[in-house]
Formats: sequence, structure tokens, C-alpha cells
Amino acid sequence: MLTREQILQSDDLPRETVQVPELGGEVQVRTMTGTDRDAFEASLIGKEGRLENVRARLVSLTLCDETGSRLFSDGDITALGGKSAKALDRVFAVSQRLNGIGADQVDAAKNA
Repeated sequence: MLTREQILQSDDLPRETVQVPELGGEVQVRTMTGTDRDAFEASLIGKEGRLENVRARLVSLTLCDETGSRLFSDGDITALGGKSAKALDRVFAVSQRLNGIGADQVDAAKNA
């Protein structure tokens, strides 16, 4: 049986390196924390037009540095959304896969 300490000290946010030629290099994408996942889902719930910049929102929550810390804050979402759609799609797809987010999950959160 896992102890409290073992659970809290575990590295349970897997990361994956993604080549993004549109940006000229590679990035690290990580699994979201529970808090980040809740914030992402809450941003989709019951608000007209909230799917605007959904790719940039998810990417901002999952791009990380070599220690797993987020590269972007919530205040960077609009600027990140102004980057190449192809680059965002490339990272968004990996973010979706790592976090178990597909169209069904986005629709369910939006309609909850």
C-alpha cells in the first residue's frame, strides 16, 4: 500500500519531447496536474464562445521546461494563440493524448 509520502513524492507527470519544425526546435509536453485539468475544463463550461483559443489554452497548460514547470501563464494564452496553427495543432495533439482529452471529453466538459 502506498504511503502519503510516496504518493506526494511520486513523479506522475510524464513528459514527451515533440519536434515542432514550425518553431525551429523541440518542446516538452507534460501531463497536466489535477488543478490544471480542472481549470481547463472549467474554462469550457457554460460560457458562450469559450472554445476560442482552446488549442492555446491546452498548450499553455502542458508545455514545460526540463523540470516540468509550465512555460506559459494564463496571461500568455492570447499571444500563444497567435502562433502557427500547424505548430499549435502538433503540440495540441500530443497534449490531448497525454492527458486523455478528446472531442468527447471537451464536449462533456462544455455541456456539464
